[in-house]
Amino acid sequence: MQVTSSEIQAMRELMPDYTPGLEAMAHLERHNGDMEMAFQDLWQEKNGQAMMVEGKSLWDITLKTLRNELCGDDGFRGQIKEYTKNPGSSPLLTGAIVSLVGLASSSGLPLDPAIATVIVLYILKIGVNIFCDYTEPPVASGGTLPPAK
Repeated sequence: MQVTSSEIQAMRELMPDYTPGLEAMAHLERHNGDMEMAFQDLWQEKNGQAMMVEGKSLWDITLKTLRNELCGDDGFRGQIKEYTKNPGSSPLLTGAIVSLVGLASSSGLPLDPAIATVIVLYILKIGVNIFCDYTEPPVASGGTLPPAK
């Protein structure tokens, strides 16, 4: 998933005094808007080289872990939905980032605010409902097929 240079610039203008947000934008710019690369770069900068399990991406594992926490939290979902109604609101955006850091920490996943910024931008880009429904198991249909003739 990528963000455009104009989206990065718009986010910079929304968070002119929010250092973690500006740091996230710098990493996104460095990686031409590639969110996963910016995330990995920030993770390594903040936490050192991550141990990787073959075939597993740190980005995917982190999103899966966060999905379990965030999607069950009506407060966080509400903040994201409120921001999408008011996309120019700096307080709503930074509030969602701070909320993500708090929820992640309470679930045992210490998350740097710059890393959380990239994740919030990702959730905003794809939409909170798509983010949350992405890993839900399909609903089993209660119906049955008609008997074969």
